[in-house]
Amino acid sequence: MKIEFEGTLIKMIPENDREKAELDLLWKKVVSCIREDKKLVPVGEYIPGIKEIAYFNME
Repeated sequence: MKIEFEGTLIKMIPENDREKAELDLLWKKVVSCIREDKKLVPVGEYIPGIKEIAYFNME
């Protein structure tokens, strides 16, 4: 997955079919958060080379 930053805009570009499906699922989850007045909140830490997984919770 290619990720680009343009000011406050984050662009995610899938590079294969699996990433396309995963981005579609992420998109649907984020849109449902907006409709249900929920938010996506980071949990713990993401530290490249140490903690390779970024966790988020829908509240």
